[in-house]
Amino acid sequence: MANRSLRTPTVAVSTSQPSSVVHPNRNDKLWRSLAAHSVLIVLAAIFAIPFIWLLSTSLKPTEQLFKLPPEWIPRPFMWSNYAKATTFIPFFLYLKNTVYITVFNVVAMLISCSLVAYGFARIQWPGRDALFFVLIATLMIPGAVLLIPTFIIFRNLGWVGTPHPLTWPAFAGNAFYIFLLRQFYLTIPRELSSAAKIDGASEFQTYWLIILPLARAALAAVALFTFLANWNDFIGPLIYLSDKSQFTLAIGLYGFLSRVKTEWGLLMAAATLMVSPVVLLFFFTQRTFIQGITMTGLK
Repeated sequence: MANRSLRTPTVAVSTSQPSSVVHPNRNDKLWRSLAAHSVLIVLAAIFAIPFIWLLSTSLKPTEQLFKLPPEWIPRPFMWSNYAKATTFIPFFLYLKNTVYITVFNVVAMLISCSLVAYGFARIQWPGRDALFFVLIATLMIPGAVLLIPTFIIFRNLGWVGTPHPLTWPAFAGNAFYIFLLRQFYLTIPRELSSAAKIDGASEFQTYWLIILPLARAALAAVALFTFLANWNDFIGPLIYLSDKSQFTLAIGLYGFLSRVKTEWGLLMAAATLMVSPVVLLFFFTQRTFIQGITMTGLK
C-alpha cells in the first residue's frame, strides 16, 4: 500500500495546438477569398445593369419610359408588352429562322472543325505545320475585307436572297475553332490512339470513338461560340436576306422602328425574349465552357 501511494502519476502532455486555435494563414486565405468574392459581386452587378434596365424598360408603360430621373421599378407592370411584341411582328417566324440557321451552323462547325483539327493534331503528313501556319495567318484578315468578295461569290452561285450563305459555309470550318480543338487534341496522350490502332481501329474510328468523347469540353466551347455568333448575327442576314419571311430576330427587331413612331416598350420586350436564351444557355453551361477554354492552352 505504501509503495502504491508513492507512485508518481504520469501525465500525457500534448504538443499539438488546441482545435480552437486557427492558423494565421487560414485567416489570411479567408480574408483574401472574401475580398475577391466581394470584388466579383460588385463587377457582376455592374455588368448586369444593362440587362436589368432592359428588363425594367420592357415592363414599363409608355409614359414612364423617358421619365427623368429614370425609374427602375415599373408602375404598373405591363406584362402585356410581351404578348403584344410577339404579335406586332411575326416573332415566332423569325425565331424559327434564327433557330434553323443557328443549329445548322453549330452542327456543321462541329463536324468540319473537329475533323480538320484532328488531321492537324493527330496525323503526320507532309506540309502539315506549314499549312497550319497559313490557317492561323488567316485570323489576321479583317472580316470586313472579305464581305465584297464573298458576296460576289454567293451572287454568282445564285444564293443571294436565300439562307444558304448563312449556313453552308460553316462546313468550310473556322480557323479559330480549328486552332482551339487542335490545342485540346494535343493534350490527349498518343498512347490511346496507338492502342486503338493495335486493336484494329481505323483512323476515323479512333477519331470518333476515342478522341471526340475525350474532347467534349472543347467541343462544347466551340458549340457555344458558334451559337452566340449566329444567334446575334446582324450583318449576314442584312446583306443576304431580302424576303421578310426569311428574316432572323436580329433583323426582325427593326420592325418596331418606323418614321412615325417607335414602339420602345415592345422593342425592349422582344429584345428581352431574344437575349434570354443566350443568358440561360451560358448560365447552365459556364462550367463546361470555362473548362473547354482553360484546357486548350488559352487560359
